[in-house]
Amino acid sequence: MSGQAYLGIDLGTQSVRVLAVGPEGAVLASSSQKLTSQRDGVRHEQDPQSWWTATVTCLRAVMAALGATVEVKGIAVDATSGTILLMDSQSRPLTAALMYDDGRATSEAQEANERGGDLWRQMSYRMQPSWALPKLMRLLRQGNVPVGARLVHQNDFVNARLTGRATATDSSHALKTGYDLIRGEWPTAVMESLRVPMELLPEVVRPGTRIGEVGSEAAEQTGVPAGVPIYAGMTDGCAAQIASGATEAGSWNTVIGTTLVVKGATRELLHDPQGVVYSHRSADGLWLPGGASSTGAAAIAAEFATDDLERLNHAAERAGPTDLVVYPLVSKGERFPFAASEAVGFMLGEPASVEERYVGVLQGIAMIERMSFDMLRGLGASTDGRFTISGGAVKSDALNQMRADILERDLLVPEVTEGAFGMAMLAAASESSMAEVTARMVRIARTIRPKRDFSEYAEQYAALRSELENRGWLPLGSAAAPLAEAHA
Repeated sequence: MSGQAYLGIDLGTQSVRVLAVGPEGAVLASSSQKLTSQRDGVRHEQDPQSWWTATVTCLRAVMAALGATVEVKGIAVDATSGTILLMDSQSRPLTAALMYDDGRATSEAQEANERGGDLWRQMSYRMQPSWALPKLMRLLRQGNVPVGARLVHQNDFVNARLTGRATATDSSHALKTGYDLIRGEWPTAVMESLRVPMELLPEVVRPGTRIGEVGSEAAEQTGVPAGVPIYAGMTDGCAAQIASGATEAGSWNTVIGTTLVVKGATRELLHDPQGVVYSHRSADGLWLPGGASSTGAAAIAAEFATDDLERLNHAAERAGPTDLVVYPLVSKGERFPFAASEAVGFMLGEPASVEERYVGVLQGIAMIERMSFDMLRGLGASTDGRFTISGGAVKSDALNQMRADILERDLLVPEVTEGAFGMAMLAAASESSMAEVTARMVRIARTIRPKRDFSEYAEQYAALRSELENRGWLPLGSAAAPLAEAHA
């Protein structure tokens, strides 16, 4: 093997994964290592040292697979959003890592919203107990924070080990720590009112900014040559968005796994009065709005766990639309495209068979996806770029076709959508632009085109929206503009 490669490192909850990607998007080598967590109710912690141990193992394996004739051009690291710890001046952890879903900082989140609410509203979000700033406040109130301590996010810790020193953090991870993405600065007045020392907070740079080079000690441990540039990364969700190719204004990616996540790119910041959409900032200055619904493939797993899904999918492909109206929510509470803590799933109508019930659930998932885009368009987002889809649900041809029909859009399925791939792309973009890298490195495996007219689903979609409004969950007029009008 010879040529050039970019390394992407994905620090997840269950594993660390490293990909080496060539300039044209070919995955040249990969490696992963499992991670373990300590959970107790809403408490979720990990040992930060385990991230570095796993990263070293993965990098050594990837470098061995690449061989000495491949030149590594750059590295970028993504991580779980909102995961933090305190680190000393020697890059040693002072605390356990509080993971992205650790939800103990409830009173701190309330205080952060009371004192910083005006700023958070400008960015269309509210602090949550699992976000980084409330967790930092909780750490500070537990006391014993030594002089010289520094807040770091999950990828900052690994970057510090790679370089041999503390590095700047990226604005993507800093978002949940209270960084002002609009003005590009830490909000000093808010932090002082929350008794967060400014000297604890890291320097912040835009994703893709060069923040250091691989140091001699890390080179010896990992096999990556000393001097290889390291670029500021992004959160894992943003990394997957980059990998999907949704990097230009008007382009969008939907991930349907257990839940349904929509992320895209816009030129202007979207202001959402509901607060269900919040935006990151891309390497090239675009805004990256997104939202996560509690609906998704969890409904399939919950209702059809004992059924033959392959048979049901074939039946759904043959059946066409059903008159059933289904809101496929498994657990109580919805987050997007509307916020309703009391929302529960429902079905209007009686299915004649398990096959029709299955079609109704698939149809409901696709309609919530359409409603999400209707809502985003209502906030002023452009949806005239390309749509990509990823996640476990892309294996269902029946669902994919239904989504294309209901969205009235061609849906593109990228070959690789891993966060580590997106980070390799981000490192590569340092030499050109994200748009150029996306065109060069993202490969589309297949395209799903609409076959049915949306008119076959229009009544059911209107009935779903009407029922959600009647129950008081969907604010009147929040999803009023049909997606098709954007292409009229």
